[in-house]
Amino acid sequence: MNKMQANLCLICVTLLWSTEVIIFACIPDTVVPFATTAITSLIGAALLFFCFFRRITSAVKKSGKKILLTGLLLSVLNCGYNVLYQYGLKEFDVSTGAFTISMTVVILPVILLMMRRQNVGKKTWISAIFVLVGIVVSYLGRIGSLNIPGLLVLIGGCIVRAVYIIKLNEVARQYDPVSISALIAAFVGVISFVIWFVLQPSTFAAIEWNSQIIASLCIHAYFIVMFAQTINIFAQRNATPAAATIIYSMEIIFSLIWGMTMPSTIVTPVTPDVFMVIGAAFIVLGNLWEIVDVKRKAVKRS
Repeated sequence: MNKMQANLCLICVTLLWSTEVIIFACIPDTVVPFATTAITSLIGAALLFFCFFRRITSAVKKSGKKILLTGLLLSVLNCGYNVLYQYGLKEFDVSTGAFTISMTVVILPVILLMMRRQNVGKKTWISAIFVLVGIVVSYLGRIGSLNIPGLLVLIGGCIVRAVYIIKLNEVARQYDPVSISALIAAFVGVISFVIWFVLQPSTFAAIEWNSQIIASLCIHAYFIVMFAQTINIFAQRNATPAAATIIYSMEIIFSLIWGMTMPSTIVTPVTPDVFMVIGAAFIVLGNLWEIVDVKRKAVKRS
């Protein structure tokens, strides 16, 4: 897999992640978020272990405790930023929250410099600036209603997610992606279940089960937890953390499209204003600036 193929895989993963807004809309609010995370992660882990048991056990035997501790660390970071996102998003509407989450694009290059992990090229900085401008412009239409505490919580989640992406990028090059994906899913499922049990001791009995909830959880477990997460780790082997994060910011574009086109019975309708449209355009421009190799095309033409 070369760099371009990795970028295409990341775009497909981002498209799949954007469908979460539809899947979660089919799950009643009475089902606590940690229940959804616990159930889908455990199902995803079970599917991966069922399909790739020998491969996963072989990787664990080869790397020993190191791969287990790595999977646990990634799971803690994963749960950490998801918890911050869940609480922070309560203070915003869907579109504003989604634009704010894209702040990871701006934070990640700074953290890379602080951690001295790798040099951040000028192209990546320019892409990050385009995305930052897009986020700021999207705020202009609702600046009076911004919740500062909620904003700080979301930014905290973006910082944790940036560290997670950097670490995941390193791990993807060291270990088997399928095994890492299975371990992350398993550990996230266990951690989420413990938190779910603390918040709601009746756990599974508290859910009013029906075919819609079961179908939504199974779809999320297969397409998001098992498939998208695994493909993402494969792609991370040939992509830089900054480039991957910039592509992830496209999720807001796909989410806006779903909000505009899907029926109101499935997802809350989104009517983008001019600031959101301009902001989305800057985010697309930032992605194109990072993905398209302008210099190489210029050389070919000459």
